Amino acid sequence: QGKQKKARKYAVMKRMISLRDQRINEKERAKARVKKKEDPSAIKEREVPQHPSCLFFQYNTQLGPPYHILVDTNFINFSIKAKLDLVQSMMDCLYAKCIPCITDCVMGEIEKLGQKYRVALRIAKDPRFERLPCMHKGTYADDCLVQRVTQHKCYIVATVDKELKRRIRKIPGVPIMYISRHRYNIERMPDDYGAPRF
Repeated sequence: QGKQKKARKYAVMKRMISLRDQRINEKERAKARVKKKEDPSAIKEREVPQHPSCLFFQYNTQLGPPYHILVDTNFINFSIKAKLDLVQSMMDCLYAKCIPCITDCVMGEIEKLGQKYRVALRIAKDPRFERLPCMHKGTYADDCLVQRVTQHKCYIVATVDKELKRRIRKIPGVPIMYISRHRYNIERMPDDYGAPRF
């Protein structure tokens, strides 16, 4: 009375012969790995990351006006939504001259977003913005920003991305700028720099 129901087999895989199998010709067969014995008298090398000389506890001596602020893609988009002028709002937040810096991969990300984000692209091409060339492959901006900030601790990172914020919080001496209540706020900035806390 109808078709017989067949039970579906889930996760059925074709069995593959291992390259070390006896059935494969000896010439094509993979060689078994031989473990090298460790020499107990050899000097063990350990790489210990060197702490940056610019940090005095939480106080970063490389930070100071004019502030160089690394801008993320979503920070520009959210600034447009909140109707904030980037450079002016940064100066209102830090009470000092600010130079927004934009990397090649952030620029690439904005260009990829297409026609919808043409206003963000026009803002990013502003002559007041400083362009930073990238040497790495691809246009994944988060990794680029984290790497840049780890090497040179003279930047403030402007982002709204929770994941990127979490990664940057692990790096000591790097303040984060974000948007809240239609204004820019700064996080982890030393008290001596006069950045307001709201």
